[in-house]
Amino acid sequence: MRVLFRFISKLIFNRYVGIAFLTAVLVSALFMGGFNQKKPDLKQLFADSMMVSDQPPVVFIHGVLGGKLRNTETNEEVWPGSVFNLLFGNHDHLALKIDPNSLMAAPDAYEAFAIADSTAGKDFYGNIIKTLSEYGGYKEANPGQQIDPSNKYYYPFVYDWRQDNVKTAAKLAGFIDQIRKDYNNPDLKVDLVAHSMGGLISRYFIRYGKTDVLDSNDLPVNLYGGKRVRRVILLGTPNLGSVKLMNGFIDGIKLGMGKINPETLATMPSLYQLMPHPLNNWIVTTQGKKLERDLFDIKTWKQFEWNIFDPVVRTRIEAQFQDAEDAEEHLKILENYFGKSIERARRFVWSLTVPLPEEHPKLIVFGGDCTMTAARIVVEEVDGISMIRMRPDEITNPDPTIDYEKLLMEPGDGAVTKASLLGRNVLDPSIPRHKFSFFPLDHAVLLCEKHNNLTSNINFQDNLLNALLVRD
Repeated sequence: MRVLFRFISKLIFNRYVGIAFLTAVLVSALFMGGFNQKKPDLKQLFADSMMVSDQPPVVFIHGVLGGKLRNTETNEEVWPGSVFNLLFGNHDHLALKIDPNSLMAAPDAYEAFAIADSTAGKDFYGNIIKTLSEYGGYKEANPGQQIDPSNKYYYPFVYDWRQDNVKTAAKLAGFIDQIRKDYNNPDLKVDLVAHSMGGLISRYFIRYGKTDVLDSNDLPVNLYGGKRVRRVILLGTPNLGSVKLMNGFIDGIKLGMGKINPETLATMPSLYQLMPHPLNNWIVTTQGKKLERDLFDIKTWKQFEWNIFDPVVRTRIEAQFQDAEDAEEHLKILENYFGKSIERARRFVWSLTVPLPEEHPKLIVFGGDCTMTAARIVVEEVDGISMIRMRPDEITNPDPTIDYEKLLMEPGDGAVTKASLLGRNVLDPSIPRHKFSFFPLDHAVLLCEKHNNLTSNINFQDNLLNALLVRD
């Protein structure tokens, strides 16, 4: 009996020692492997390209919220401004003024003056600038600047992200035309690198250049920009819109402890143009059945009491006026402006999916696909009232047979779904692209990264330089 006990004890001891030893070896291997893995030295990898100067200039286009704004009268930075104001302010000052006659955004005292490289310790575009300059050998330049042919250049395109994207595309056209003059080359083609909404501006510019085609449904392509572009690189662009942005447009965009209120967002034409494309299945019942609702019809917004049609928002707007008649008149103008802006947005999203002539430039797409991202909203009937649910945990009477996480969310970068990034109305790659969605994709590179961290991803930086520096 004593011999048997010693045998069993020895067996147990050896077993656990063996497991412990094996675990230690595995942990050591993992840690040593992790410590021995160095971040690739892009400067060394692209050393041979640093001195190559006969490269097309690069135009970098930031996304929504990505350009700094200042007051031209006081020179004060009003966006993003101080860290305190960014995280705790209400940002009502960003609202655009509305011309009551034209129902267009009226000029104000704010202007875009720089790209937001970093704020509150968070990098926005500093890493992409570093990639182009330190690793790619590009020097920063601005239109109108004298060009040294022994250098290659990148141009930051800064714009007021609140304004209509068509207006910004026209500004981009003038920006690039001036670069051609600076190079004394009327046939010069540039490379576009665009993040988020900047990609939509790029795609409009390629098709229509300076022309505003949104006054009718004809949408005649002239390929003005396409003749001036060699390569187009899109990063995290919502090519078929963003449900996450739509949710923010309804409830406001949270920033720290504060937020940009819906009534402020309603004055910004660009944000309407980020809405989900009509080809998307963006609204469903709690049973997962598609609802036929027109997001670009003001009646839908009134029906669900979204944005300026929310009684709470209307009360907040009315409180700004001492006279009830003035408040009523302002709300009427705002509603008419909303109706015009949402109709222009309908034509804008369709304008980017019409076919292009054969000689158009193709698109190189980068984006994230590892974060579950808002893809739909649910309409739940509660006591005969249609209630909107943006997240699975908001549904009060869930059907146990329905996976609401899967119904509401899809892979993406937290702001843009993978399907939208690729210009597809469905996630399943085996389903052919919709016949009304022309998207000239060259190739895509998918990353496990969130929307605001895409420019910091080493794989993006490496592939970006390869895409720019490779010869045809």
